Amino acid sequence: MAEFFSPNLERKLEMKKISKFISYHPRLVLLIMTLLLIPSWIGYKATGVNYDILSYLPADLESTQGQEILDKDFKNAATGMLILKGSDHDADVLKNEILKIDGVEDVISKSSILGDTVPNEFLPDEIRDAFYAEDSTLLMVKFSESSSSIRTMEAIDAIKSLESKEKYLSGISSLVKDTKDLIDKETPIYVALAVALALVVLSFANESTIIPFLFMLNIGYAILYNFGTNLFLGEISYITKAIAAVLQLAVTTDYSIFLYHRYVEKKRKNESKNEAMAKAIDSTLASIFASSLTTFAGFLVLLLMQLGLGKDIGLVMSKGVLLGLISTVVVLPPMILMAEKLVNRFNHKVYLPSFERTANFTIKHRKKLFIVFLLLFIPAIYGSRNTDLYYNLDRSLPQDLDSIVALNKMKKDYNMASSHFIVVKDDLSKTSVNSMIEEIENVDGVNNVLSINSMTGLTLPSEYLPEKLKKNFEQAGYQMIMVNSKYQTASDEVNKQISAIDKIVKAHDPEGKLTGEAVLTKDLTILSDRDFKMVNIVSIAVVFLIIALVFKSLAIPIVLIAAIELAIFINMGIPFYFGHTIPFITSIIIGVVQLGSTIDYSILMMDRFLFEYKKHRNLEKALDLSVRETSKSIVTSALAFFAATIGVGIYSKMEIVSTICIFLARGAIISMLVIIIFLPAIIGITLPFIEKTTKGLKKGNENE
Repeated sequence: MAEFFSPNLERKLEMKKISKFISYHPRLVLLIMTLLLIPSWIGYKATGVNYDILSYLPADLESTQGQEILDKDFKNAATGMLILKGSDHDADVLKNEILKIDGVEDVISKSSILGDTVPNEFLPDEIRDAFYAEDSTLLMVKFSESSSSIRTMEAIDAIKSLESKEKYLSGISSLVKDTKDLIDKETPIYVALAVALALVVLSFANESTIIPFLFMLNIGYAILYNFGTNLFLGEISYITKAIAAVLQLAVTTDYSIFLYHRYVEKKRKNESKNEAMAKAIDSTLASIFASSLTTFAGFLVLLLMQLGLGKDIGLVMSKGVLLGLISTVVVLPPMILMAEKLVNRFNHKVYLPSFERTANFTIKHRKKLFIVFLLLFIPAIYGSRNTDLYYNLDRSLPQDLDSIVALNKMKKDYNMASSHFIVVKDDLSKTSVNSMIEEIENVDGVNNVLSINSMTGLTLPSEYLPEKLKKNFEQAGYQMIMVNSKYQTASDEVNKQISAIDKIVKAHDPEGKLTGEAVLTKDLTILSDRDFKMVNIVSIAVVFLIIALVFKSLAIPIVLIAAIELAIFINMGIPFYFGHTIPFITSIIIGVVQLGSTIDYSILMMDRFLFEYKKHRNLEKALDLSVRETSKSIVTSALAFFAATIGVGIYSKMEIVSTICIFLARGAIISMLVIIIFLPAIIGITLPFIEKTTKGLKKGNENE
């Protein structure tokens, strides 16, 4: 496989110079690469983090355009719903304190709308229902900046610290703040778990006790380089921040293993350690580049997603694969050379089987295994296609978080699970606006509708209203209407409700826009479904093309991709058979990442099979040798991947992170089992097809 990527003679000579410099000046090289950690750390600390997934929706959607109007013209960048157990007086005292906080644009309450003089019993139903429930009152806190801005989060902390009666702050801004706090707390633990468990696996799979620590240290360099260069992106998503380090560790550990094994192999030929390392770097670079290409391409495909979150993860992780490769050939060699005495001092037995029985079993029963392989597609595809997804972000968070407790209280006390915002032209007649509001109020699940007409009715001119109140509902040629719903975000009921409301709005103002968390989430659902289908098709096509070019074959990419796709279908189908519902982003990421990162297992076995088949011209012997010689590497790689992700999957309190990592861990093991058990059988049965469509395979002889 590496031959396909072999550079020309001139480039080879340049690479040899570089590899010799690295090998003969290990201290200098390591010093330079260590000093580069300083700007990387500065870049890492200076990189912003976006905790709002909804902000990654495309700008050309009506919902995002409506949100832009709310943010820009109405200064409604983020809104929090504050429930206060107490009287109007308590609410006014708290409101005045909140208004003093930096980052708070305004606080809307009953008194700010109608003043203090109007008795509650004379309030319009819309106002009373919106602002009162049993022994509590509601304050709408408008923040000056977006939900994920540092200023808004500091403002939320300040609100929570105010002395008052019992209070609950809900809304997307509060949810984002709790997400940030949880991620900041858990991320270091994710990395520690991944490193610790990977060390255990690598210690059992390698003869040296020290080498796994050097592997982890090298990957640590690469991860910090990656996170440091994220500065040029401005910001990354919280999901990327949570899983990128773990994922980079999982998919790039192989590179370190490969280089070290090459170094040991070269040393056995009685060469000096420096010369052996130089040759190891030379021979490894092309090989690990070829190996990493499918993984790199898999992540790069995510850039094609309409949802900006895919671009975020794809760019960071494809960059991480590239930097992992560079770090392996530049940082790891000096580490090994400088620590060699220590490495040699602590050696032990390798705890991996010979896989002789596995090879015999797969060869002997290859026809039966091939039939089982084909039959497994039926339940696997059915399960994966019918696995339920959820899109409501609050579900992925621990239910004891302040924002979730507050949200549940909103649902219970105010029968308000979500809020929609309508933006229409302010020159619409009062009659038309009132007619629209009446129609909306009759939509199933709508609790109440708040607008400037709620305060004035049909007779009172709006110019008689306080200027501050008018600014909350009329700005820059637009009028804002707030619709409170009893239906939860991302539910089928709220999606039907949104469609009905949007139809009503368009009938009165064709340019009117409907937005809000539930509306944005509905668009997220539609986009994610499209992205899932597109990304999976493109990733398969790209990997197919790479393998076809590498092996100069039509059949080989079909065989290898079929094996990995079965593993992916099994992995994605398991939740269906256990009755689990998973976060939407999982289905997008897993298909691409599992394909890109574990297709290497099948490539490794196929590459070795072709070598042995050309050499011996004997199917069973070639299969036997390829299974025996590659299974150790495949198992080591899969177990390292599993170890790096399973700890995070079990520990994380964030269901999105937990689910992604559990799927990745399980996917690595499933891919490993499919490749070791089924791939030899598939190769054995499809060899005539492989021979006919693979350039130069039939011409192979013992001297090749």
